[in-house]
Amino acid sequence: MKIIIHNHGESLAIDFQKIAVERLERLSRFSIPIERIDVDVKHEANPRFGKSSHRVVLTSHGSGPLLRAEGSGFNDLAAFDEAAEAVELQLRKRHERSKDIDRTSLRKLRGSKD
Repeated sequence: MKIIIHNHGESLAIDFQKIAVERLERLSRFSIPIERIDVDVKHEANPRFGKSSHRVVLTSHGSGPLLRAEGSGFNDLAAFDEAAEAVELQLRKRHERSKDIDRTSLRKLRGSKD
């Protein structure tokens, strides 16, 4: 999985890229094909935004599903955590739907006893 980070505005935190790559690499455990994830980090200079002055948008590209999530927070990492959590939830739902669960076995067992 390729991770591309775009920064709009101020400079990023020193360890932001390392943390972002580690967190997004963990998404491969759901075995859903994602070729690339774009991370857009935007800073709002207006002081009225206060606690939501940093915004992160995650977008996936590839043969798998299109995933998009936004997060806002008081710094880059807080906004990224919110967006990454939303993407992880989307992937978890998609993974659960893809499982083949056969519920007819219990019905067959009950039917054979009667």
